[in-house]
Amino acid sequence: MAGQRALLLGLYPCVLMVFSMLLPLKSRGQTCSNYSFPSNQAFGSCTDLPYLNSYLHWDYHASTGKVKIAYRRPSADTSKWVAWAINPTSTGMDGAQAMVAYQQSNGSVRAYTSPIDGDQTKLEEGNLSFDVSDLSATYASGEMTIFATITLPAGNGTTVNQVWQEGPLTGGGTPGPHAFSGANTLSKGSLDFASGLVGSAGKGGDSRLRRKYIHGLLNAVSWGILMPVGAMVARYLRVFESADPAWFYLHVACQHSGYIVGVAGWATGLKLGSESKGITYAVHRTIGIVLFSLATLQVTALLIRPKKEHKYRKYWNAYHRAVGYAVIVLGIVNIFRGLDALNPLNKWRLAYIGVLMVLGISFLCLEVCTWLIVLRRWRSERPSPSQAAEDKVVRGYGYGAGGAINGIFRTQYSM
Repeated sequence: MAGQRALLLGLYPCVLMVFSMLLPLKSRGQTCSNYSFPSNQAFGSCTDLPYLNSYLHWDYHASTGKVKIAYRRPSADTSKWVAWAINPTSTGMDGAQAMVAYQQSNGSVRAYTSPIDGDQTKLEEGNLSFDVSDLSATYASGEMTIFATITLPAGNGTTVNQVWQEGPLTGGGTPGPHAFSGANTLSKGSLDFASGLVGSAGKGGDSRLRRKYIHGLLNAVSWGILMPVGAMVARYLRVFESADPAWFYLHVACQHSGYIVGVAGWATGLKLGSESKGITYAVHRTIGIVLFSLATLQVTALLIRPKKEHKYRKYWNAYHRAVGYAVIVLGIVNIFRGLDALNPLNKWRLAYIGVLMVLGISFLCLEVCTWLIVLRRWRSERPSPSQAAEDKVVRGYGYGAGGAINGIFRTQYSM
């Protein structure tokens, strides 16, 4: 029917818009990723550190075991020092091997290394337990940046305990003790330079990080793979007469499996949100709530699905397709929002883009094949080249691209 055809045609631009939004979402969502260093330096990986408004960029060279890092602290107060450190033996400041920077009274920036032997350290200069080279710091436009190349401590592999900190300068222009409350006590965690995995402080942080990855994996499989595959099954397999009613059961199996996995992903998201006080991904959360609500509505609507001959069946079909496509669109968008929040290495984003490319190519191929089959069937089944086709249009057969082939599409799109 005309309204249903308009609905379908209106959904195609939405799908295309999603693909055009995928790459820009990353640049808009992550401060560290869209940052350009004034010196034109480039780093392959970065993370937004969760406390003290800080960011870490790095390049890991597996052949040498060295890591080139840049630690940034925007809106840095010139009356404070900043530091980034690796702790080879523990998770806090005690035992940390730090790189410290602050602006001196003459306007120059001092950068040096300081091994820390206790909470009441004065950050005195000294050699670290691992090699550090190319150490420097800059202060420009209110931002302090520490640059260095480090050799990873032996025995720890590529995963380290990192600590970042800031505190006041004393009247003599030397570093004083940092605060022992709030964000200053939470600015630590684990970091794997090879994989990009970033964990919060302590074992609880590592557990939350694992749950974040489980949450992301469940939702990627559910909303990002099973739901689109289920929709493709319903759209393209039904054109084969031999696939009826198998296509319907396969469609239901994909959609219900996707919903069940999505429920698990949604539940882990709620748990993570309750444990992350003060850390809010408002857009990701809002889309997730809307997405889950629509998916739940879609599943429960099956209980009131009219029979094929019912006069309201065409309206139910239109609703079912509209909500189904909305779930797919929102699911894909929110997966990329989740990738922005989790901030793994870029290969995971590229991997899911690869999945979408496979689905997109499959969609195009199946669309062409479907039209060829429908047109061939129409030519073989029409009783006359004129009146029969016009009668079908007048009677409003089905849901196609218009004209006499609508009769074929009535069968194809009726569930």
